[in-house]
Amino acid sequence: MSPTHGAPSVSLPARLLRAKPVIWTLLVLPGLWPAWPWFVRPDTAAQADPLKFILHHLGLVACVLLALVLSFTPLRVLWPKSEIAQALNRHRRLVGVGAFAYALLHFTAQVLYVYDGSFETLGKELQKTFQLTGLATLVILLVLTITSVNAAIRWLGAKAWKNLHRLAYLAAALAAYHQAAARKLFPLQVVWIFGPLVVLEIARIVRQRKQAR
Repeated sequence: MSPTHGAPSVSLPARLLRAKPVIWTLLVLPGLWPAWPWFVRPDTAAQADPLKFILHHLGLVACVLLALVLSFTPLRVLWPKSEIAQALNRHRRLVGVGAFAYALLHFTAQVLYVYDGSFETLGKELQKTFQLTGLATLVILLVLTITSVNAAIRWLGAKAWKNLHRLAYLAAALAAYHQAAARKLFPLQVVWIFGPLVVLEIARIVRQRKQAR
């Protein structure tokens, strides 16, 4: 069947990325990854402390998704005619909520990992700077998730809502520190996750300033 006259053809990758079921699948699959070292390819390191393995994995996925969703806007600005960039930008809310979901699961796994029946242990954990930054990240993502609905935009007003959601960048900075300080990831891996986002944001700012002249 030939495309409608006058309607530009869309590439297959862009069509796939526009579809919510595809994005849902891509969001859920990382959560299933911990099953791999147990049921598919046994890994003694993961099996030795499964909760710790899951804890670290969930934190990694949350960081990747947070960096990814923040990259959608600079990608759209830098490549405004890119079908891929436009398709990804349609799912900012969904991917952002996904980042919060994994962060919440990561926090839950952390509580289960350190909880020994006494809240004193949790209190001691919260005295650690990296734990406080992790909790602050979770709170920010919670606020952004709650206010991601259209009703919140109408209630807060577009300008206030936009300013509020800029806290996502603070959340990314806190998450990067949390992961590096906790040694859940080697600092170099943190750079690999958040470094591209920093480069894209700098390029976006430079481009927008040039266009404003």
